[in-house]
Amino acid sequence: MTQGFDTLQIHAGAEPDPATGARQVPIYQTTAYAFRDADHAAALFNLQEVGYIYSRLTNPTVAALQNRMAALEGGAGAVCCSSGHAAQIMALFPLMAPGMNIVASNRLYGGTITQFSQTFKRFGWSCTFVDLDDEAAVKATIDENTRAIFCETIANPGGYVTDVPAMAKIADAAGIPLIVDNTSATPALARPIDMGATLVVHSMTKYLTGNGTVTGGCVVDSGKFDWSASDKFPSLSAPEPAYHGLKFHETFGELAFTFHSIAIGLRDLGMTLNPQAAHYTLMGIETLSLRMAKHVENARAVAQWLEADPRIDAVTWPGLESSPYYKRGQQIVPKGAGALFTVSVKGGYDACVKLVDSLKLFSHVANLGDTRSLIIHSASTTHRQLTEDQQRAAGAAPEVVRLSIGTEDPADLIADLDQALTAATA
Repeated sequence: MTQGFDTLQIHAGAEPDPATGARQVPIYQTTAYAFRDADHAAALFNLQEVGYIYSRLTNPTVAALQNRMAALEGGAGAVCCSSGHAAQIMALFPLMAPGMNIVASNRLYGGTITQFSQTFKRFGWSCTFVDLDDEAAVKATIDENTRAIFCETIANPGGYVTDVPAMAKIADAAGIPLIVDNTSATPALARPIDMGATLVVHSMTKYLTGNGTVTGGCVVDSGKFDWSASDKFPSLSAPEPAYHGLKFHETFGELAFTFHSIAIGLRDLGMTLNPQAAHYTLMGIETLSLRMAKHVENARAVAQWLEADPRIDAVTWPGLESSPYYKRGQQIVPKGAGALFTVSVKGGYDACVKLVDSLKLFSHVANLGDTRSLIIHSASTTHRQLTEDQQRAAGAAPEVVRLSIGTEDPADLIADLDQALTAATA
């Protein structure tokens, strides 16, 4: 029986605990698991049987979260890890090798741009950043060593909405996967796999948990990509020496990527999600659709008020009819354009700093997706490592602040912004 999203966000991956009857998923705070006998242990280590070995690899609390994430995104399987940045590495690890490259949007989160442009070099990987609105440029950038296209559903922080079906079509033609970061939209607002994405990554730290308590990341696999169609992805199609020549795609089919990410990715990279963080995230997801509806409602009220304020030059929320991404947003995120956007303040850099320092209800933190409304001046914090040209391309110019609209009373948020803008532009 097919179940609705609101049912899945509560029930998927979670059954009453067979040992105790506990209805909420227990926190399995254990490092290791007892084997029934020597044959059972050997079968687990040979990947001949699914089960628990060691919590760097698998844990029942984390497994429940993985199953829930796969259900919500419409994927075949999922693997959870320690952060959103870890999820990006986990997504690319089975695909890449020294000399390989990816093509990515030039409007990504600043930390992602740094990871892709700087840290990747240490692995012998490279990344070319392209304006994904220019489909011809995307196609021209792909070469024989390209192993993926990477984008965000709604870019953090600039309000850019990606044409996911168009990117999926280009990726399919090139025989490579499309990886979509769905953090800003969440599966409550958009399901990239339904639009052709191969892999979906999340920083679960944000809206999925929703309360600013723990960090976490996730990679959801569509299960639809043919890893054996070419010799581009030997980690998944060729014999694996560590498992006596086992071929992941041949053996596990649609779950090849998921099994590889656990059996090799978590085994060797060790970017494990702890069970308590998984528990907090499971609890947060139970109210995801309710919270996202309120986030969107509040974002609309605040964005419309800011757009009409003479102290503001521009608002980038793609739910505004004035946004160049409004029509695309109606197609990609029809339930709402999220609650993350930027605001250009008259008075530039100095006015932005004064605005941040004058707010009382908004919290000045380097996070987003909290029930609390948050603000940050990206150019001096999250995007400060970028050049001004890169900052502007990413939607984080010096005169811009990023707002993450929470679930408070919108009148209170507007009143706080009003008094702070008065102080900032006096």
